[in-house]
Amino acid sequence: NTTSLFRSGSRSSKTFKPKKNIPEGSHQYELLKHAEATLGSGNLRMAVMLPEGEDLNEWVAVNTVDFFNQINMLYGTITDFCTEESCPVMSAGPKYEYHWADGTNIKKPIKCSAPKYIDYLMTWVQDQLDDETLFPSKIGVPFPKNFMSVAKTILKRLFRVYAHIYHQHFDPVIQLQEEAHLNTSFKHFIFFVQEFNLIDRRELAPLQELIEKLTSKDR
Repeated sequence: NTTSLFRSGSRSSKTFKPKKNIPEGSHQYELLKHAEATLGSGNLRMAVMLPEGEDLNEWVAVNTVDFFNQINMLYGTITDFCTEESCPVMSAGPKYEYHWADGTNIKKPIKCSAPKYIDYLMTWVQDQLDDETLFPSKIGVPFPKNFMSVAKTILKRLFRVYAHIYHQHFDPVIQLQEEAHLNTSFKHFIFFVQEFNLIDRRELAPLQELIEKLTSKDR
């Protein structure tokens, strides 16, 4: 039937392209492996700490790419539930609504549906990650002076995708049995941004109770 054919070409089947993989054999790849190994130990506080002798910019860059890929994947599983109809605005509960602006193409914040907002957001993040002057993948190429402020903006925006999933789409997450996966990913993200003070507390307000619950066990 035509509708299913049409749908398969529509947004529901579109998952965001993951960021170019961190090249094997590179130093950043070693850092990613280190992060995965310490994560495997189950101690998230330890896992986010800057490894001895490593460059903070590089550590933040590798983890930012990793979080982008994780959120991409998590959001990709619930895109069928996040539609223009179900989510006409990008929100994280009744008190928090986000309007999109990237400062270049869209200077004045616009009100748009959650799928549109997240599409803008993920495309914007991907453009930053693909920019070699911002996220150099070659050894010895220095990070720009404004790297940390760029990384903070990326992480602040990625947080909004977690907040939207938790507030508006937690039921499908449970149905898909992804709750543990989502919680672990989010907890890792929060420990990371707390460790290096990367997101303002005000920005985290939509998930404050959850953050306290997830992090209190590991003080």
